[in-house]
Amino acid sequence: MTAALAKRDLISISDLSKEEIEALLSSAKRFKEKDSSEQLKGKVLASCFFEPSTRTRLSFETAMLRLGGACTGFSDSATTSAQKGETLSDTMQVIGSMADVVVIRHPAEGSARVAAQVSKAPVINAGDGANQHPTQTLLDLFTIRELKGQIDSLHIAFSGDLKYSRTIHSLALGLTHYAPRLYFVSSEELSMPEEISAELRKKSIKFSYHSDWKEILPKLDILYMTRRQLERDSSMGKSIHILKKSHLEQAKPSLKILHPLPRVNEIDRDIDATPFAAYFEQAANGVFVRQAILASILGGTC
Repeated sequence: MTAALAKRDLISISDLSKEEIEALLSSAKRFKEKDSSEQLKGKVLASCFFEPSTRTRLSFETAMLRLGGACTGFSDSATTSAQKGETLSDTMQVIGSMADVVVIRHPAEGSARVAAQVSKAPVINAGDGANQHPTQTLLDLFTIRELKGQIDSLHIAFSGDLKYSRTIHSLALGLTHYAPRLYFVSSEELSMPEEISAELRKKSIKFSYHSDWKEILPKLDILYMTRRQLERDSSMGKSIHILKKSHLEQAKPSLKILHPLPRVNEIDRDIDATPFAAYFEQAANGVFVRQAILASILGGTC
């Protein structure tokens, strides 16, 4: 079928309807099940990472190469003319004239939207500060469906730095299409931003705040962990919960633990070998989901 998102930007998960999300998830499943074609041969992806990245950058570049395309760009803004005082707008206007699609990660909230306003090529947001990370949301939704057989009506807890985690902000909004029951586990100073909570209320999503997992762990289908976002707030007075194997004694046997990675110390390593751990599988799914996104935006067939 012809891609539905041809030549469109992807800046926020809210840019996509449920039908468009479902189409991308179905396309990702097909990419996971079969070898890639070279449907994007001759196309060029500009990978513009003004912030550090391992999984997102490499999975986008791997996805493009598997589709027969080529990659250019940078992974360190210190090597760009930004160090000479060039504005983001000028940088992206030039890069957008050289490539067929631009993937950008930048520390400033709203930066991807700025890039999209001046770029001739479609722009994909790979993380703009503490704001949004829509392609991570798509791979999270894909992983949840792969693990649980469904996304609808699951009990899902978010734990850690809910204030600054763009992956959690995006996923919470993406889940509004699927009538989840959400639980927010954090210290008060790292709680979910009110603008996200307000949007959840608007969509009639049930959620509650908790200081630990004890009372909710037996109810959970998914526990989504995240690290302290020290690049957003380096205050040492703010702590997060550390998940230990002993905590999981009260969990459903079918519970799955997700994490966007990198992990610091919020999940003990001895959990990795248990059936609960799904975060490395989650990371691997990034290639298939980003293949689906690139094929869709660049007008290929899935």
